[in-house]
Amino acid sequence: MITILNDAPENVAAFNATGEVTREDFENLVIPYVKSKVEQFDELNYLLYLDTDLSNFTMGAWLQDALLGIKNITKWNRAAIVTDKEGVQNFTDIFSVLMPGEFKSFPKENLYNALYWCQNGNEVKS
Repeated sequence: MITILNDAPENVAAFNATGEVTREDFENLVIPYVKSKVEQFDELNYLLYLDTDLSNFTMGAWLQDALLGIKNITKWNRAAIVTDKEGVQNFTDIFSVLMPGEFKSFPKENLYNALYWCQNGNEVKS
């Protein structure tokens, strides 16, 4: 299931993924929400907090996620994937080279920093 992170900055489409994630999650929630952010800000700042295992993403959900990326490809500004899974962090870092905009992975303990980076393009100073 995907839910919106309501305490995210206004210019960030932030989501929390828990349990099984389906194509319907993307069709009914993610895509309309992302569209509204792109219309409002003319760019996409995106955060996905992965609080589930990747095996819980159905094939349809992954396909829908890929289509979302292609559809708004010129609008990507910053995207953060927040997870403690090293394989996803490595994939995000590799993916960032292929896509326009900036893509970064953050460990779960740095959710606040990831939100700040999505909003502002820099990280919180320690």
